[in-house]
Amino acid sequence: MQAMNRRHIGIVLVLAWSLLAASSAIAQASIPLRLDTFRNATNLALYYGMEHGIFERHGIALTVQFTPNSELQRAGLASGRFEMAYSALDNAVAMVELAGEDVVIVSGGDSSMNEFMVRPEINALSDLRGRNLVVDRPETAYALQAKKVLRGAGMLPVRDYKLRAIGATLARIEAMEADPANAVAMLNPPYTFVARARGLKSLGRYTDMIGPYQGGGLFVMRAWARDHGDALERFLAAYIESTRRALAPENRGEAARLLATNLQQSESVVAQTLEILLLPAAGLSIDARFDRAGFREVLALRAEVEGQWGGKAPAPERYYDLSWYQRALVRLDPTR
Repeated sequence: MQAMNRRHIGIVLVLAWSLLAASSAIAQASIPLRLDTFRNATNLALYYGMEHGIFERHGIALTVQFTPNSELQRAGLASGRFEMAYSALDNAVAMVELAGEDVVIVSGGDSSMNEFMVRPEINALSDLRGRNLVVDRPETAYALQAKKVLRGAGMLPVRDYKLRAIGATLARIEAMEADPANAVAMLNPPYTFVARARGLKSLGRYTDMIGPYQGGGLFVMRAWARDHGDALERFLAAYIESTRRALAPENRGEAARLLATNLQQSESVVAQTLEILLLPAAGLSIDARFDRAGFREVLALRAEVEGQWGGKAPAPERYYDLSWYQRALVRLDPTR
């Protein structure tokens, strides 16, 4: 009996050692990747995937860092301070066109979910004459969205209003609270609801005012993608899986908890934010899909508002390559 017990103990120890060795091998095989993004609700899938070990299961040791503004994000990606960036995809276009960087878009993610938020005394677009449009940076996508809306009301920058570069979303809300001259900003969840709670109000959602728009997505340096295709596909597969699970109805409570924890917002703000994220057309994109029609609007907006490319948008295919995304989908569903 004692010999049998010793034999059983030995088997258990061998199994335990094998499991530990296998776990260690997986950890050693994990590919370290750094992702830079803004701290907002569009990162729900990232929060979910990191919390539940989805990236690790796909062989990715992911580090997420948060940028204070798009200018630093662009510079950081170009200089190699991180491998991947998630934000408004117009930033990728700007890196190509304004900085001459060979950047490529590899996935979608969201429609921007932006609303045209104003101070409480503003009742119509015409009330914004002589005031400030508060932006992250003047040439960024969401600044162009606001310019487009104001342009439709016959208002042009400098002549009718000024642009004031502030930085990330919360800083823009605070600037609007502190100075009545800072009258308008494009904001997205959860900050639209934070702004409402502080007395600001919405004049409408951008996609309702203008139409479909490809907002946030993932972009990388093209040379890095070519040299690290396997790592990029692993990340995208994990990100797609995380998106599916984060948006699943049965995981709604967990999604709310993760938003509350990572964004430090009230239960009310989180609940309202989650309602927007789950909207099929206006929220997070299913499987982080890239909206080609929405991206054509991104380019058309820059051509119209900024006069770039002589006012005629170029072919959108020069800015994106979805081959890594398609292979990531096959990793998740080999029958595709």
